[in-house]
Amino acid sequence: MAVSTSIPPLGLGTFGRTGPEGIEAISTALEIGYRHLDTAQSYDTEATVGEAVRRAGLKREEVFITTKVADTRLAPADFMPSVRRSLDTIGVNQVDLLLIHWPVPEETVPFESYMSALKEAQDAGHARLIGVSNFTIALLERAEKLLGKGALATNQVEIHPWLQVPKLRDYARGAGLQLTAYQPLVKGQVASDPVLVGIAKELGSNPAAVALAFLMAEGHIVIPASASRTNLVSNWAATTITLTPEHMDAIRRLDRGYRHINPTKSPRWDD
Repeated sequence: MAVSTSIPPLGLGTFGRTGPEGIEAISTALEIGYRHLDTAQSYDTEATVGEAVRRAGLKREEVFITTKVADTRLAPADFMPSVRRSLDTIGVNQVDLLLIHWPVPEETVPFESYMSALKEAQDAGHARLIGVSNFTIALLERAEKLLGKGALATNQVEIHPWLQVPKLRDYARGAGLQLTAYQPLVKGQVASDPVLVGIAKELGSNPAAVALAFLMAEGHIVIPASASRTNLVSNWAATTITLTPEHMDAIRRLDRGYRHINPTKSPRWDD
């Protein structure tokens, strides 16, 4: 049987979900119906993700787990040991998706080195799928040239109604590459947007769900983060929303290039 390359379109971002409170929040999400959990070595949430899944009593194949190799662990001596440590911390033999979290600035670790190591981790059975995060078009083109077309399952980047990354979006569509939107609600900020509020009122829903439904309708995967049951339920409601072409056009006009996450190590963004 062929391995499925599909990534659940709505997942849970787990940044900040540490300790007992983190386990409770992730457990609540699983209870609601979430089956896609996004963690990372640098989040310190791999252990809470693993514990929440075990407590939920779900079969391993029922939950899609993503983790990311930190940019501080991409050197040849660090890469594979860090991946194996992540698997041990989560308590699984394999993650569903393994990402490079950030490209290395100034290539102090050669690009070809850590991208090849990513593919080696997949070949070794540590990950079903591989991908990247915070990559530009130029870096995606280099990755395709190195690993081949279709090798990467996704590029995880900041996307939301106020930052719709049209250049990257159009490139990804042409390349058959899905984008995963982190910070899809800008920590709840977009929920106050009058256009989203108006559409939510019309549909009897909530602005956050409308924003997430828009991004999924655009073909993106979304991973909003929350510890609140109310917000987790509200976000999950996005899976039941159907937006009209008029709704879609109105939300597309909200794009203002507003970037919330932009550390000094960021590459030169396309949008």
